[in-house]
Amino acid sequence: MTGNDTQRYKKLRFKILLSMLLVPLLPYIFGSAVGFVLGSRHIQSSTLASMNRIVGDHSRMVESFLAERRADLDFVADHFGFEVLSDSATLSAVFENLQKHSPAFVDMGVFDRTGLHVAYEGPYELAGKNYADAPWFLEAKKKGVYISDIFLGVRNVPHFVIAVTRPHENGFWILRATIDTQMFTKVVEQMRLGKTGEAYIINKSGVFQTQRRSGGELLESDTDAEDLLFAPADKNWVIRKDKQDDQYIYLFTWINNDQWLLVARQAVDDAFATLYKARNLVLLIALLGGGLIAATTFYTTNRIINRIKESDQEQKRLNQQLVMAGRLAEIGEMSSGFAHEINNPLQIIRAETALMDSVVPGIKKACEGKAQEDMADLCDSLAQVQVQVDRCAQITSSILKFARQRDAVPEVIDLGGFVPEVLNMVSKKAEVEGITLESSEPGLPVCVEADASQLQQVLLNLVNNAMHAVITRHGTSSRQGRVKVAVSRSGGEALIRVTDNGSGISQENLDKIFVPFYSTKPVGQGTGLGLSICYGIVESLGGHIEVESQINKQTTFTVHLPAA
Repeated sequence: MTGNDTQRYKKLRFKILLSMLLVPLLPYIFGSAVGFVLGSRHIQSSTLASMNRIVGDHSRMVESFLAERRADLDFVADHFGFEVLSDSATLSAVFENLQKHSPAFVDMGVFDRTGLHVAYEGPYELAGKNYADAPWFLEAKKKGVYISDIFLGVRNVPHFVIAVTRPHENGFWILRATIDTQMFTKVVEQMRLGKTGEAYIINKSGVFQTQRRSGGELLESDTDAEDLLFAPADKNWVIRKDKQDDQYIYLFTWINNDQWLLVARQAVDDAFATLYKARNLVLLIALLGGGLIAATTFYTTNRIINRIKESDQEQKRLNQQLVMAGRLAEIGEMSSGFAHEINNPLQIIRAETALMDSVVPGIKKACEGKAQEDMADLCDSLAQVQVQVDRCAQITSSILKFARQRDAVPEVIDLGGFVPEVLNMVSKKAEVEGITLESSEPGLPVCVEADASQLQQVLLNLVNNAMHAVITRHGTSSRQGRVKVAVSRSGGEALIRVTDNGSGISQENLDKIFVPFYSTKPVGQGTGLGLSICYGIVESLGGHIEVESQINKQTTFTVHLPAA
């Protein structure tokens, strides 16, 4: 293979590789990217929807907790009234029963319209104090029902209260209860979002109304709550980083008549763990798929290039065989001319020999003694010349018959006499190569209807191939090579078997030997046309050829022809 061929194959490999990679990879990458984006959006929206549902359910639970506490106070206020509850003993009994029903209450107090703490039941000394200017009192007076933010108050302990206002003949009175902030915080913290999720409440000023596990005590301000408090109405989640530069997702909803903001906070890695797993799986599948496409492309490209190389080499070999076949055709055409040219001197030699034969008897009678003996030797030599001239004439006649281009003329041929005649043409070659050439004559005549020259060509080719196989295995000096041609009849068929003990034909080559230009011989020693031509001739005669072979043992070609 030349340098130009190498460069051509490299360029061809690159073009095939590029086209085979781009055609499947571009839509594959595009489809994977679209699928990844759409899948990510779907998983993200599904995750957010699930978190929103959890936050919504939890907000309703917190609202329910506050509503139940308010309902308890409404029941006590409506059932007992101001005069009854103003009695400390009665208030204590009512509060004791109320705590049994709901331990979230810390204390309870009754206030008149002036803000005076008329009666109190709880762990602090608050009776008799005036709350007329307390924010919670003013809000309860104005709204009728009020749930306060967390504040310190007189007791200087973080707490929040629920107050309900009822009318009275002197104006109004208020029943107030303090809620256990620790219990309320536990209610809020019951929400769980993955491993890192937590829930807490802040008021409109960003002050913690419940504790936050990740840091944030009661009455502390959440300095990062501004984007939550002032988020658009249709926006209920944000993603931001904390002080440790970790990303968190915040979901929030307003509760307690939009006085408190319930916030759910979860690490992004935890919240979107399913998304990240899906993303990694998609990337892995994409990489494996891309690698498989690339590997298949490289493998296919190499096979294509190798096939192209084999095809190019086969084409070169066929071109060489065509050139050789042309040369053989030219030699065939020239051989008939050679035969004609040789025939002319042979005829002259034959005529001169005949003349000498007619003169020699008279000279022989005139000779005496030793001259008579010499004359006898001369007669023997003339006889030998005549024999050889006849033989040469027979050879040239066979060549002319073989090389003559004419239409096939079928005739009835007796194979018993025809086969030895053909073998006689190659007998000298077999003798020189040390090959024993055998033929078996059938007991009864075996006749076929065929063109003699075509049948001669078939037998010569099969015998020459057999002799070549014998020489390949045994050489020319061992005298172990044998080629046998046997003629027989089986039913309506005439069989010609050419058997040799040569090198044999491998199983993979048995199906190829009749293909035109296919040859197992070295370059320059065969055209690959002989057996294909024989196959065509036998097919045209209505027969077929079979072959059986064992490597380095025996090969038999059997020609089946219709018997005449």
